[in-house]
Amino acid sequence: MPRQRSGGAPVAPPAPAPRRTAFAEGVDRLRAAAVTEPGRLRIIGALLAALVVAFGTVTAWQMHERSTAADDVLTRSQPLTSDAADIYRSLAEANTAASSGFLAGGQETKASRDRYEKGIRTAAEGLVTAAAGSDADSPSAKTITKLNRLLPEYKGLIERARTYNRQGFPVGGAYLRYANEKMQQEMLPAAEDLYKTENQRLRADYADAKPYPWAALALGVLALAALTWAQHRNYRRTNRVLNQGLVAATATTTIVLLWLVVGHSVARSNLGDSYDHGVRSLNVLHDARIASLKARGNENLTLVARGAETKKVDGETYDAYDYDYGRNMATLGKGLAEAARLADDEAGKAPVAAADRDMTEWKKRHASAREQDENGNYQQALDLVIGGKGATVECFDGVDASLADAIGHEEREFKQAAGDGLGAMDNLPQGAGVLAGLGAAGALLGIGRRLSEYR
Repeated sequence: MPRQRSGGAPVAPPAPAPRRTAFAEGVDRLRAAAVTEPGRLRIIGALLAALVVAFGTVTAWQMHERSTAADDVLTRSQPLTSDAADIYRSLAEANTAASSGFLAGGQETKASRDRYEKGIRTAAEGLVTAAAGSDADSPSAKTITKLNRLLPEYKGLIERARTYNRQGFPVGGAYLRYANEKMQQEMLPAAEDLYKTENQRLRADYADAKPYPWAALALGVLALAALTWAQHRNYRRTNRVLNQGLVAATATTTIVLLWLVVGHSVARSNLGDSYDHGVRSLNVLHDARIASLKARGNENLTLVARGAETKKVDGETYDAYDYDYGRNMATLGKGLAEAARLADDEAGKAPVAAADRDMTEWKKRHASAREQDENGNYQQALDLVIGGKGATVECFDGVDASLADAIGHEEREFKQAAGDGLGAMDNLPQGAGVLAGLGAAGALLGIGRRLSEYR
């Protein structure tokens, strides 16, 4: 019954104290445990195990990401970049072969026809490969669709040009120039866009593969510092130099940290080499080879058009195709100079030097052919361009073959360096996870050994 005041009024009982939350009670228990040595050891053991596990987990995660990006560099983005370059080159080669065959008139050689067919076939196969490696809604997919639409149109124009040319009708030259215009203004720019897009993807994969794993490194150093402190604390309190569990945890953490530093540094160095001495050289060589193909095509079209196409530059009137030939040769010269600078061994320098010698001779023979053409000696000019020994076609073939050799060498160097970079990270994510688990177990066992002394 409620109590009553002295005057007879009832008095309410005191309100019960509010019940404490489980979290607050847990905090109180931790505080109580922290003032005892066993409690402190349990907290230390839990923190050490958590640090080691966090180090292993972050290391496995970050190195898995870098390893995946390095694998993409080697097996996906660089091959797709090469495929895009091959599409570009093959289209330019087909265009060049078509103009060479046209100049021969009804005597088009089987070699010229085969070269044209090979260029078209290689471009078509490259488009299939590129489509398989591209996302359906990506810019690359749209470019590939455009090229697949333009390729049959171009082939149709070339076949009409050939048909009229064999019959001796001048309109064949107009069809060839229209086909060349479609190639130069629509198809090659689209192929170049595809090449640039794949190059951007390649650079993005390099950017994902090469950064230092700072979070993992920081956690590794923190875990080692905590383990060292725990062992020093153990020594001060027990006078025992070694705690086997903590020593094992320290050893495994040190192994993972060293593996991480050395493995990623080696991988980063090799990936850097694969880009500097592989990808950069390949980009320059591909551009140089395409410039040589364009130059050859414009050289042929100079004779096909016979002055029908002109352009004004700075008030001066030039033959349009001969002017473009000069620009292409200037690009080729710059490309060969850059390729020679980037080549890091004799096997890479030799074909570039050979291409440079052939280019120099090509310019001399081209000047002679232009002189004959301007003097009205069309047949002599034609012989100097598509004839046998002493013609510019000899020099062009030499440049093309040498650049193909140089590209093959640089591709082998890229694969070697990129493969070594990927290999340096082999098993690192898995190994880090396993060793971290062992380290955490060692830390718990070491602390457990100390706790057993209080039982």
